[in-house]
Amino acid sequence: MPELPARRSFSLVLVLSALSLIVAAAWFFNRSTSQTPEPPKSTENLTGPTSAPRPALAITAETPRRTPLAEQLAANGDIAAWQEASIGSDVNGLRLAEVRADVGDRVQKGQVLAVFDADLVEADRAQARAGLAEAEAALIDASGNADRARAIAPSGAMSKQQVNQYLTAEKTAQARVKAAQALVESQDLRLKHTQVLAPDAGVISVRSATVGAVAAPGMELFRLMLRGRLEWRAEVTAADLTRLKIGLRARVTLPGGGEVQGTLRQLAPTVDPKTRYAIAYVDLPAGSAARAGMFAQGIFELAQTEALTVPQEAVVMRDGFAHVLIVGADRRVSLKRVQTGRMVENRMEIREGLLPEQTVAVRGAAFLNDGDLVQVSAEGSTTNSVGVPVAD
Repeated sequence: MPELPARRSFSLVLVLSALSLIVAAAWFFNRSTSQTPEPPKSTENLTGPTSAPRPALAITAETPRRTPLAEQLAANGDIAAWQEASIGSDVNGLRLAEVRADVGDRVQKGQVLAVFDADLVEADRAQARAGLAEAEAALIDASGNADRARAIAPSGAMSKQQVNQYLTAEKTAQARVKAAQALVESQDLRLKHTQVLAPDAGVISVRSATVGAVAAPGMELFRLMLRGRLEWRAEVTAADLTRLKIGLRARVTLPGGGEVQGTLRQLAPTVDPKTRYAIAYVDLPAGSAARAGMFAQGIFELAQTEALTVPQEAVVMRDGFAHVLIVGADRRVSLKRVQTGRMVENRMEIREGLLPEQTVAVRGAAFLNDGDLVQVSAEGSTTNSVGVPVAD
């Protein structure tokens, strides 16, 4: 009787083991069925015409052109008056009565700029004229006595000493007349100097004259830019000095953004030993927006040379350097680094990195990468010797 439970337990273990084997077999069968590879799909359509790669972007292209460009030299410098005259006082102790010119006024040669009170000078002038009249009267009397002495002298009625006295008195009277005339002329000159005149045509740049001020000799009243002419004093190196020639055109950019065309008038004969710069004097036209005291940048237009150029749009910046995208015969573009130079209007000079017969992408170049396939637009394009469309 005690062996019955043991047999039942053994039978239960066998049943459970059999069930486990059945479940495992079913799981393995289902897994194998789910991993059965599907037959490959038909690839007959992959070789059809719809599988060809499409161009990355429609572009225009162009070959470089030979363009005449002016060689340029950049410089900086001050704008100053061509010549500036200091207008001062030639009288002493007179009160300034009128000021007829101010800063910025354009004046003509001989124009009255200021007037001093002339009452005292006119009184002195009248006194000098009276002295001249007196001297002239004395001369008439002395000349009469001298004439009579000359007439009597041969007869011996008058001693030689008396004759000499009359002749000396005549000469003294003549000298006094000349002295009186000089005094009158001096007073006339003083009266003339009570009016301050412009020595030449120009523009008043400084006015220090004030009504009521008492004049002192040499006191500056005005400063005049002669003829209103301005010049740009461009600083250039000793090496660049030899490239400049009298008469060259210069394009001066003013601080406000405007431009003035000037002409090189003169080159300094020496180079500053401290700065190692020389001055090139450029005449600026009258009436321009330039003002004395401005600091301006400018460019000298040197001799013209032919240069290889492409449209500015064809030059793209990558990693801080200028590049162009060259279009090959297979219509794929290759990125090529170039060295750029001068620019005129919308064309950029290419100094290195591009051959004249190569074709570059223009419109749309900024969106291309090395190796991209492109479709060159026929609009505005022609075909070069290798069959790549290029712009006219």
